[in-house]
Amino acid sequence: GEGSGAQAAHEKFLLIAAAYETLKDEETRKDYDYMLDHPEEYYRHYYHYYSRRLAPKVDVTIVILVTVCAISVFQFFSWWSSYNEAINYLASVPKYRIQATEIARQQGLLNKTKEKGKNRRSKEEIREEEEEIIKDIIKNKIDIKGGYQKPKIYDILLFQILLAPFYWCKYIVWYCWWIYCFTIKGQEYGVEEKLYIIRRYMKMSQSQFDSLEDHQKETFLERQLWIRENYEVYKREQEEELKKKMAMDPRWKRYRRWMKNEGPGRLTFTDD
Repeated sequence: GEGSGAQAAHEKFLLIAAAYETLKDEETRKDYDYMLDHPEEYYRHYYHYYSRRLAPKVDVTIVILVTVCAISVFQFFSWWSSYNEAINYLASVPKYRIQATEIARQQGLLNKTKEKGKNRRSKEEIREEEEEIIKDIIKNKIDIKGGYQKPKIYDILLFQILLAPFYWCKYIVWYCWWIYCFTIKGQEYGVEEKLYIIRRYMKMSQSQFDSLEDHQKETFLERQLWIRENYEVYKREQEEELKKKMAMDPRWKRYRRWMKNEGPGRLTFTDD
């Protein structure tokens, strides 16, 4: 009947499709001819056929490149978003706001927002424009260090990978220079070299160290913290000071009281 005819046609179609799949390129034709000549190796050819058929069609290099690019784009826009949030915050900090306002006055930028006549605007519009001027000055005129720095495209993953050989060569050259100058020739450290050693002792990144106030760095230099023994003394002092602050902190006192009386290791049973 019609059902058996349709079934036969379907099976024939599958057979033709399988034959086409097997003989469509030179590699699979060679495998098929070899299997006909060596039927005892049927299972090995069966494995090779499906491993080739199920292998990914896209080059792994392209997948990795696309993934790295996607991560890099996300990084860049995420950093820009964080940077703009930081600028909004700094515009509310008196130290930076006063500096920016003074620079704006010196350049006559704030006077332009208060024009009269046809160009006169509402107080709200003037306030918004002055706010934008202050933010622009904080971005471009005031030296902002550390975590508030403007994001750089060279910091994203893609460029870090591409520039890795350059960075390694640069580090090797710098390290050889350091050994030659200070180990072999015995030169005295300059200010930058002293601060570098102090930063390494403190286990801080460059951006973290840059975010410190200048007077803090001056204190480090006055106490000669690039000398290991001096740094160990300073470190113990800081630890003792931290312990004293924590001992005086009401929240820390409550926490210690809770740990002593109701700590996580104790089970209490109360009647409702």
